[in-house]
Amino acid sequence: MKKLGLEQEIIDALEPTAAERGIDVVDVEVVGASKAPCVRVRIDHADESAPTISLDEVTAETEWISAALDELDPIPSSFTLEVSSPGMARPLRRPRDFERFAGSTVAVSLAPGEGRRRYTGVLLGIEGPTVALECDGERVELSFDDIRKCTIKPDFSASGSKK
Repeated sequence: MKKLGLEQEIIDALEPTAAERGIDVVDVEVVGASKAPCVRVRIDHADESAPTISLDEVTAETEWISAALDELDPIPSSFTLEVSSPGMARPLRRPRDFERFAGSTVAVSLAPGEGRRRYTGVLLGIEGPTVALECDGERVELSFDDIRKCTIKPDFSASGSKK
């Protein structure tokens, strides 16, 4: 599942430096009006065993991200840069994300086409080009290339346990 156009260009520009710094570029979104858009960069520690990135760490990483975007100059007009942690509704975009978060409840949107476009279920994992979910007691297999967006659905139940 590769991002389209500008967002992928920004990811490609940030990932080499992020890797050197032990940072994972979780996702990039460009939203808002074309005259003054907002570039949202979600980051976390590359080390999966490390705790979620702190606000102080996000602040420290913002400087090099801003400098890299200034050098890339992806948007001809001014834009707002937002750098944050991935949050509870963490986006999944790479095969390793689908492996790492197997067992989590996810919401998936597919590219336009025939048939159902939205699924919510337990992520079973990824095997080759196929992402497997359990939706309403049934196994559903989706092509990784057809997935346009996948996010973890936070559990706000009182118990906080995964279902």
